[in-house]
Amino acid sequence: MNLPALTFGIGDRFGHEAEAQLAALQAIAATGTLVHPVWNKSNREHTLIGSEPGQVRACADAATTALGWTHPYYVDADHIGLATVDRFLDASDFFTLDVAAQIGRPAPEDDIRAFTASLRPHYGRVDIPGLAEPLVLEAEGAARAAAKFLAAAQEAGRIHRHIAARKGPGNFVAEVSMDETDEPQTPAELLYILAMLAREGVPAQTIAPKFFGRFNKGVDYVGDLERFAREFEDDLCVIAWAVREFGLPPNLKLSVHSGSDKFSLYPVIRRLIRKHNAGLHLKTAGTTWLEEVIGLAEAGGEGLAIARDLYAQALDHFDELTAPYATVIDVRQERLPSAEEVAAWDSAAFTSALRHEPGHPGFNPDFRQLFHVSFKLAAKMGPRFTEALKSCRGPIARNVTHNLLERHLRPLFA
Repeated sequence: MNLPALTFGIGDRFGHEAEAQLAALQAIAATGTLVHPVWNKSNREHTLIGSEPGQVRACADAATTALGWTHPYYVDADHIGLATVDRFLDASDFFTLDVAAQIGRPAPEDDIRAFTASLRPHYGRVDIPGLAEPLVLEAEGAARAAAKFLAAAQEAGRIHRHIAARKGPGNFVAEVSMDETDEPQTPAELLYILAMLAREGVPAQTIAPKFFGRFNKGVDYVGDLERFAREFEDDLCVIAWAVREFGLPPNLKLSVHSGSDKFSLYPVIRRLIRKHNAGLHLKTAGTTWLEEVIGLAEAGGEGLAIARDLYAQALDHFDELTAPYATVIDVRQERLPSAEEVAAWDSAAFTSALRHEPGHPGFNPDFRQLFHVSFKLAAKMGPRFTEALKSCRGPIARNVTHNLLERHLRPLFA
């Protein structure tokens, strides 16, 4: 199973938006750029909502059939490990192997020595096309990288072998996620990581490294754009070199996690993947859930009442909701409106605060980020929320499609 060059990870928390999401991909395909959908949902999201991986597969299959999508599409077991992967094996054909927790954990000394010895033919000055300066590979640097990353690569190997034993080698896509850590990986570290994955027999088709800057949920990138551009291009160059040297899949490409709404990065990414004729996997995660709330508010009546109630509950459960996402949100409580203030908002005021239009005077990024992590409150509403998703289908679907097409797909790929 070979992942195409351009893939787009889309979350659908409640399983109602697959057709609206696919409509955006069909629209961009009509312009001559084929971007393949990857429906992703993590074990944590399934647990919070009470859904099962088979439901994601059913929604994806139904949407592609209803809209006549004849191109490949995928269902991602997002951010899984050995403890969580089994429930995804039947439904998924794309597995995001999350090994960030193993970064920095010690690997056996004998394994570190074996890895450094295996790289001996590559030691010395390495001129990688596209890098501003050559890399110098040597045993000490390889040992330092192994001390930091080898345990994570070995865990990826264990997870991959576990999946392959059930699904068969080559019958699924493997992504390796190392982005949820404190520091970005240097070009040399990424090279060593790719060598470790190759040695572990992990045929990764996409890898998600850590980039400099903040990739907060549902809002734009915060950081140095020039530094990001250098890191992104260096990673593209290292991947191309490692594919040839270590025998990794030729379609191996970068993945950008928490990639939704990183509007300032999209011109950089677009320019560089075109310059290097490289692929890209970008995950938009929960941005569709936010468009559902916007659609409800836009519909008025019961839809707006639900949106207001969700916000009031989010304020009451602020610490509980935000703590698990502390590394990927920056919510300033002093900038959040009170529940009483929001209860008086009409549809226009509510949607202006939540919709990601940075130049709009009503937009409130703190309000948006809090909503981003509050989806479990909607799940607790049960039929009140899910029935509203059906009765307000028009405005919700319109917002979901427009958001993906106009704010993400066109800036990235058109």
